[in-house]
Amino acid sequence: MNILSIFRYTPENTIKTIAKIIAKLVNTQKTSGMLWKTRINLSICYPHLSDEELEILAKKSVINQCMNYAESLKCWAMPTDWNIKQIKKVSGLDILKDALADPTGALIITPHLGNWEIMNPWVRQYGTPTIMYKPIKNKTIENFVLSSRERLNTTMVPTDASGVKALFKNLKQGGFSVILPDHVPDPSGGIVAPFFGVNTLTSTLAPKLTQKTKCRVISMICVRSKNEDGYDIYIEDAGLQYPELYDQDINTSTTAMNKVVEGLINQFPEHYMWGYKRFRGSEETEELYKN
Repeated sequence: MNILSIFRYTPENTIKTIAKIIAKLVNTQKTSGMLWKTRINLSICYPHLSDEELEILAKKSVINQCMNYAESLKCWAMPTDWNIKQIKKVSGLDILKDALADPTGALIITPHLGNWEIMNPWVRQYGTPTIMYKPIKNKTIENFVLSSRERLNTTMVPTDASGVKALFKNLKQGGFSVILPDHVPDPSGGIVAPFFGVNTLTSTLAPKLTQKTKCRVISMICVRSKNEDGYDIYIEDAGLQYPELYDQDINTSTTAMNKVVEGLINQFPEHYMWGYKRFRGSEETEELYKN
């Protein structure tokens, strides 16, 4: 049995308490990498905030990031029914059902906002998504995560050319795929496009799939409810809101994809994973994360 299976028997409130204690330690250490990167990213995206407002938002974000990591471990350890019960409210379910019924296929865009791992079992009720997966370096965690996802019968494909072909084939057959569009790609897999007003290396995978298949594009996020008794899911018709996603010019469609992500983040900025170096990888932003 994987040692991380202990999270199955650890009370959820205990996990949350531990996560908050860790977050408090992170927020009180001047050399904290997570808080430092969070501050930098927030200052880039929200330059209008005062120093006090930025610090409050940064520390809220650190708390949510720590809780997401801890709750993901709980999610992976627990059975599917338990995870589904954590979803307390769903906004836009008709949009999801309509997209999944579309013969052109459906592409679900879900950035690093809230907790995808909690949402994954819930989405699985409506079909078998194809999801790209990059192996985790830590083998203990890797085996733990794979065991969890195998229980869901989710189709996992590698983050390489074969994985891209699998996503394309799935969409052409009317299936649905899930992509996290806001990671920093290899230069060969992206272009520089505006993101919060900064020219940022951005993945072109989702825009290219949209261009080639004309599939439905919807966004989904899963954020912790205000009273912390579970999670709420928000679904929007991204293709309807941003028709430029279907533009054959890759710069136009990729910029539109970034606008989708920006719009979602602006709704719940304290729930975004700001501790990630999103702005690295281009000449304009390579100096941002240097002390």
